[in-house]
Amino acid sequence: MIQLRTVLTVADNTGAKTAYMIGMAKKGNKKLAYVGDSINVVVKDAIPYGQVKKGEKLSAVIVRTRKEKKREDGSYIRFSDNACVILFDKEVKDPKGTRIFGPVAKEVKENGYNKIASLAEEIY
Repeated sequence: MIQLRTVLTVADNTGAKTAYMIGMAKKGNKKLAYVGDSINVVVKDAIPYGQVKKGEKLSAVIVRTRKEKKREDGSYIRFSDNACVILFDKEVKDPKGTRIFGPVAKEVKENGYNKIASLAEEIY
């Protein structure tokens, strides 16, 4: 569960280190997001020569959360950090980077982000 103004680590190689959630894409004033949801972020920290710059507003998908999420089979999934992957834009479900770092929840693939799931090291 991610809420407004949550600081997320960026789990791809676009050059962004941390991002800050400012809203949800196409959801109005909804304030909570879960694994697999698309959100709007602002880059808070980035490397100097990356694809994205500090202060840029972008679209991202949540791939890991610290708050546990119950699955339909009754099990729970929880990670050690909150992380997101930056997308090209709100309509396209492809990532901007070419590599994804760390594990990714399988809810990401179920929500239609197949390219992110195929680039991930592990899917839980």
